[in-house]
Amino acid sequence: MSALDSTSTILASGVRLTVPLALAACGEYVAERAGTMNISVEAMMLGSAFTSVAAASATGSATTGLLVGVLTGLVIGLVHGNLSHRVQINTFVVGLVLNALVLGLTSYLITTQQFSSHQVGVVSIPLLADIPVIGEPLFAVRWPAYLLIPLIVLTWWLVERGRWGLELRAVGENPQAADVTGIKVNLRRRQALLWCGAMAGLGGAYLAVGEVGSFNQNMTAGRGYIVIAAVIFGAWRLGRTLLGCLVFGLSDALRMALPPLGITLNAQLLVAAPYLLALLAMLLFTTQHREPAALGRPFERGSA
Repeated sequence: MSALDSTSTILASGVRLTVPLALAACGEYVAERAGTMNISVEAMMLGSAFTSVAAASATGSATTGLLVGVLTGLVIGLVHGNLSHRVQINTFVVGLVLNALVLGLTSYLITTQQFSSHQVGVVSIPLLADIPVIGEPLFAVRWPAYLLIPLIVLTWWLVERGRWGLELRAVGENPQAADVTGIKVNLRRRQALLWCGAMAGLGGAYLAVGEVGSFNQNMTAGRGYIVIAAVIFGAWRLGRTLLGCLVFGLSDALRMALPPLGITLNAQLLVAAPYLLALLAMLLFTTQHREPAALGRPFERGSA
């Protein structure tokens, strides 16, 4: 295999692994800007991966599976929001419980069901797909990957330019002051969790019915936690968050691409590399950049 072919192969793998991370990160970024550290993004991705495969198998349509995956993420976001903002259960506890519940439930259900394989189609953009090295990895991909660009723009606009985003950022920085101005703090946080659920659901569904075509036990393998690390890596800025997703995606791609290229490294180290990189990113960037002031802090009207 030539150097150009090797580069194209690694880039293609990197793109496939980055897309679900980037989709989920668009949601996690919004949730954290609103002040919610959404640990349940892993449950959103994993649950959506399972239901998308189940729905695609039942209906024979991968597109239907993709939509059901998005709906699953929304439901998990709704549950998390109501438990943490209405019932006032600690949001970290809620997230961890949802992660454990979805992991256990999907691990059991996969042993009791047999699903047929379905995948969304590949769409190639004429001329662009013929560009050497980058053409096929970027312009001949499963069609939901193309949704990433408009969704990134929409996410940025919602947070940085819309009135809703202004209120969202106020809720994440100073919920008491926001409440005084008439902003419904916990409502905005629940809405942010719904957006996170939809985006993480799309990411998990894309992984399942887009790239793999089936569901495997714990198939997200901690990618939800890498998404959280990417937001921290990006210093709570969308562009840098997406750059973090690309770094983690390419790291994971290298892990899978090096052995076929004849480069032998410690297998356990290769598997751990993306997670070690995520840990290193959090250690470096949490001390250099300030998170939203109210991140992870519950809001109760009248409390100081």
